[in-house]
Amino acid sequence: MTNAALVHYIKMVSQRYFNQPFTHQAWFNKRLRTTGGRYHLADHHIEINPRFAQPQHSQALLGIVLHELCHYHLHLAGKGYRHRDPDFKQQLAAVGGSRYAPALTVPQVKWHYVCTHCGQCYDRQRRLNVQRFVCSRCGGRLKLSQPATD
Repeated sequence: MTNAALVHYIKMVSQRYFNQPFTHQAWFNKRLRTTGGRYHLADHHIEINPRFAQPQHSQALLGIVLHELCHYHLHLAGKGYRHRDPDFKQQLAAVGGSRYAPALTVPQVKWHYVCTHCGQCYDRQRRLNVQRFVCSRCGGRLKLSQPATD
Protein backbone atom coordinates (compact mmCIF):
# COMPACT_ATOMS: atom_id res chain seq x y z
CA MET A 1 0.00 0.00 0.00
CA THR A 2 1.35 3.39 -0.98
CA ASN A 3 0.86 6.71 0.80
CA ALA A 4 -1.71 7.73 -1.85
CA ALA A 5 -3.63 4.51 -1.28
CA LEU A 6 -3.49 5.15 2.47
CA VAL A 7 -4.98 8.63 2.04
CA HIS A 8 -7.73 7.20 -0.15
CA TYR A 9 -8.45 4.48 2.43
CA ILE A 10 -8.60 7.01 5.29
CA LYS A 11 -10.93 9.27 3.27
CA MET A 12 -13.21 6.30 2.59
CA VAL A 13 -13.23 5.22 6.26
CA SER A 14 -13.85 8.79 7.42
CA GLN A 15 -16.82 9.23 5.13
CA ARG A 16 -18.29 5.83 5.99
CA TYR A 17 -17.93 5.86 9.78
CA PHE A 18 -18.01 9.59 10.59
CA ASN A 19 -19.95 11.06 7.64
CA GLN A 20 -17.28 13.76 7.48
CA PRO A 21 -14.46 14.27 4.98
CA PHE A 22 -10.79 13.81 5.75
CA THR A 23 -9.15 16.80 4.07
CA HIS A 24 -5.55 16.57 5.31
CA GLN A 25 -2.55 14.36 4.59
CA ALA A 26 -1.63 10.89 5.81
CA TRP A 27 1.44 8.75 5.29
CA PHE A 28 3.35 5.78 6.60
CA ASN A 29 6.06 6.34 9.19
CA LYS A 30 8.43 3.39 9.50
CA ARG A 31 9.93 4.85 12.68
CA LEU A 32 6.75 4.01 14.63
CA ARG A 33 7.56 0.90 16.65
CA THR A 34 5.20 0.62 19.62
CA THR A 35 2.18 2.46 18.27
CA GLY A 36 -0.16 1.89 15.39
CA GLY A 37 -0.58 5.51 14.39
CA ARG A 38 -0.25 9.12 15.37
CA TYR A 39 -2.38 12.25 14.86
CA HIS A 40 -0.54 15.58 14.81
CA LEU A 41 -2.37 18.53 16.33
CA ALA A 42 -0.33 21.22 14.59
CA ASP A 43 -1.02 20.37 10.96
CA HIS A 44 -3.68 17.64 11.36
CA HIS A 45 -1.83 14.93 9.46
CA ILE A 46 -1.98 11.25 10.39
CA GLU A 47 0.94 8.82 10.43
CA ILE A 48 0.42 5.06 10.34
CA ASN A 49 2.82 2.25 11.21
CA PRO A 50 3.51 0.48 7.87
CA ARG A 51 3.69 -2.94 9.54
CA PHE A 52 -0.11 -2.81 9.87
CA ALA A 53 -0.55 -2.32 6.11
CA GLN A 54 -0.02 -6.02 5.44
CA PRO A 55 -3.14 -7.86 4.19
CA GLN A 56 -3.28 -10.12 7.26
CA HIS A 57 -3.60 -7.04 9.52
CA SER A 58 -6.52 -5.37 7.71
CA GLN A 59 -8.80 -5.43 10.79
CA ALA A 60 -6.06 -3.94 12.96
CA LEU A 61 -5.42 -1.22 10.37
CA LEU A 62 -9.11 -0.32 10.34
CA GLY A 63 -9.14 -0.05 14.15
CA ILE A 64 -6.04 2.14 14.13
CA VAL A 65 -7.42 4.43 11.41
CA LEU A 66 -10.70 4.78 13.31
CA HIS A 67 -8.76 5.64 16.46
CA GLU A 68 -6.74 8.36 14.73
CA LEU A 69 -9.83 9.71 12.96
CA CYS A 70 -11.53 10.07 16.34
CA HIS A 71 -8.65 12.33 17.41
CA TYR A 72 -8.86 14.17 14.10
CA HIS A 73 -12.59 14.88 13.99
CA LEU A 74 -12.92 15.71 17.69
CA HIS A 75 -9.95 18.09 17.60
CA LEU A 76 -11.32 19.92 14.57
CA ALA A 77 -14.76 20.12 16.23
CA GLY A 78 -13.26 21.64 19.38
CA LYS A 79 -14.26 18.71 21.59
CA GLY A 80 -12.23 16.50 23.91
CA TYR A 81 -9.78 14.65 21.66
CA ARG A 82 -7.43 13.20 24.30
CA HIS A 83 -7.54 9.56 25.39
CA ARG A 84 -8.87 10.48 28.81
CA ASP A 85 -11.72 12.70 27.54
CA PRO A 86 -15.28 11.32 27.67
CA ASP A 87 -15.97 12.63 24.14
CA PHE A 88 -13.09 10.57 22.78
CA LYS A 89 -14.05 7.42 24.66
CA GLN A 90 -17.68 7.73 23.58
CA GLN A 91 -16.91 8.29 19.91
CA LEU A 92 -14.28 5.54 19.82
CA ALA A 93 -16.81 3.07 21.22
CA ALA A 94 -19.49 4.27 18.80
CA VAL A 95 -17.37 3.66 15.69
CA GLY A 96 -15.67 0.52 17.01
CA GLY A 97 -12.09 1.75 16.87
CA SER A 98 -9.29 0.04 18.76
CA ARG A 99 -8.08 1.51 22.04
CA TYR A 100 -4.59 0.02 21.65
CA ALA A 101 -2.63 -1.25 18.68
CA PRO A 102 -2.29 -5.04 18.82
CA ALA A 103 1.15 -6.55 19.28
CA LEU A 104 2.49 -7.86 15.99
CA THR A 105 5.21 -10.09 17.36
CA VAL A 106 5.59 -12.15 20.49
CA PRO A 107 8.89 -11.52 22.31
CA GLN A 108 11.32 -14.36 21.75
CA VAL A 109 12.81 -16.07 24.76
CA LYS A 110 16.52 -16.50 24.21
CA TRP A 111 17.90 -17.25 27.70
CA HIS A 112 16.53 -19.64 30.33
CA TYR A 113 17.74 -19.32 33.94
CA VAL A 114 16.94 -21.51 36.94
CA CYS A 115 17.44 -20.76 40.63
CA THR A 116 19.82 -23.33 42.15
CA HIS A 117 18.03 -23.14 45.51
CA CYS A 118 14.26 -23.13 44.84
CA GLY A 119 14.06 -24.02 41.12
CA GLN A 120 12.28 -20.81 40.03
CA CYS A 121 12.56 -20.38 36.23
CA TYR A 122 13.28 -17.11 34.45
CA ASP A 123 13.02 -16.62 30.69
CA ARG A 124 14.76 -13.54 29.33
CA GLN A 125 15.40 -11.89 25.98
CA ARG A 126 18.76 -10.56 27.12
CA ARG A 127 21.54 -12.36 28.89
CA LEU A 128 21.88 -11.76 32.64
CA ASN A 129 25.02 -11.41 34.71
CA VAL A 130 24.52 -14.32 37.14
CA GLN A 131 27.18 -12.89 39.47
CA ARG A 132 25.03 -9.78 39.96
CA PHE A 133 21.41 -10.98 39.86
CA VAL A 134 19.75 -13.39 42.28
CA CYS A 135 16.39 -15.15 42.54
CA SER A 136 13.52 -12.81 43.38
CA ARG A 137 11.76 -15.50 45.40
CA CYS A 138 14.47 -16.82 47.70
CA GLY A 139 17.65 -14.86 46.92
CA GLY A 140 19.46 -17.95 45.64
CA ARG A 141 21.98 -18.05 42.81
CA LEU A 142 20.83 -18.19 39.20
CA LYS A 143 22.25 -20.64 36.69
CA LEU A 144 21.95 -20.54 32.93
CA SER A 145 20.28 -23.87 32.28
CA GLN A 146 20.36 -23.69 28.49
CA PRO A 147 19.88 -21.14 25.78
CA ALA A 148 16.25 -21.33 24.73
CA THR A 149 15.63 -22.75 21.28
CA ASP A 150 13.48 -20.89 18.76
